[in-house]
Amino acid sequence: MPELIEIAKAIAARAGEGEQIEAYLAAGRETEVRSFEQSVENLSQAESSGVGVRVVRDSRQGFAWVGSLDAEAAGEALAEARDNATYATEDEHAGLPVSDGWPAADLDLWSDELAGYGTSDKVALAIELERELRADRRIRQVVRAGYTDASLEWAVANSLGLSAASRRSSCHLFAYAIAGEGDDTATGFGYSVGRSPSELDLSSCAGDTIERATRMVGAEKPKSAQLTVVLDRRVTATLLSIVAGILSGEEVSKGRSLFANRVGEAVAAPSLTLLENPTDPEAMGASPFDSEGLATRRVELIEGGKLMGYLYDSRAARVAGSVSTGSAIRDGYRSTPGVGARAVSLLPGELGQQEILSAVGEGLFVQSIAGVHSGVNAVSGDFSVGAEGLMIRGGELAEPVREMTIASTIQRMLQHVVHIGSDLEWLPGRAAGLTLAIEDVSLGGG
Repeated sequence: MPELIEIAKAIAARAGEGEQIEAYLAAGRETEVRSFEQSVENLSQAESSGVGVRVVRDSRQGFAWVGSLDAEAAGEALAEARDNATYATEDEHAGLPVSDGWPAADLDLWSDELAGYGTSDKVALAIELERELRADRRIRQVVRAGYTDASLEWAVANSLGLSAASRRSSCHLFAYAIAGEGDDTATGFGYSVGRSPSELDLSSCAGDTIERATRMVGAEKPKSAQLTVVLDRRVTATLLSIVAGILSGEEVSKGRSLFANRVGEAVAAPSLTLLENPTDPEAMGASPFDSEGLATRRVELIEGGKLMGYLYDSRAARVAGSVSTGSAIRDGYRSTPGVGARAVSLLPGELGQQEILSAVGEGLFVQSIAGVHSGVNAVSGDFSVGAEGLMIRGGELAEPVREMTIASTIQRMLQHVVHIGSDLEWLPGRAAGLTLAIEDVSLGGG
């Protein structure tokens, strides 16, 4: 990491008169193992490193990248970014950030254990996961069983004096299986996540996969109804990711958000508080800095049901006449930064999942949803997705159902939250899950 930050600073220091330069460097390693019939079906390991350079001059931004940390190659990327800037469209909001003085959180997101974990150990984990799945006779086929990990070191520096560096690691087990009785089959998936292999729970991953698959065997299409839905933690995480995306200041400025011009208004149930907090080390998206080098921070997006504000990177903040919330993200050195959430979650309630089911009494437990990209409109708020799950009868999970849709609007769903679970769980991706009950949702079935 010291090497990365020094290279980034050296590139940024080459800024000329009236020019701003930013260098973003990253070096990472990924592993994936898949097991099939108790042997290795696929084993891949990849390493990558490179630098992306932004140049801003005369209100125009140019960008170029190269898949190397070599000084000569980085110089070529800088030259190309300068050239690209001359052809770019003029943008009065183009520019790089300066330090805002926000203190960076002290986060330990790196695992030395993972760095020293052997390939043979990773293979053994994947094979053992498949073996445990196959040990249950109700499982007809293990479609996927495997292990993945990733380690990343990165640094960013700009000619305005801002610089930052960080590193993180993560690993997880994943499984996807088919259960069946007679001609009827159902699928289920599970995973376990952590920053080091010792944090992974193989039995939990296998057991969750088995339970989700077997309890859906025999599912039928339900009758259409208007009812209360209880969202599984994973479904809630998906919903929160959607909401966080709509709360991007960039989307607001472009007129692509249903939350535009609503700061200070009640947009959700009074019990609902939505947070973006990349400084939480439990979040898999945690980071002490954003992708422009500003310190990340806890941001209350919705508090007590009231909309408090939006997420901003430096450019989106300039457009809005606001300040960055340390919410710049990027896909790596091959891309420029944009606005995004890293660790969004709801403030947990006091009831566990079974207590929420008991309180709801009659309704639908939604285990999974599909068609989110085509079924959700960020401008109108329309929400209509495919779903499967189990009916709730007498406060207990009852018969499984599928081939249905659940529909409402995001506005109504947030307003109609009646129970927020205490079972917060950080999942792969940028959102935490917990059990969430929402009333007055349309179930489209037979």
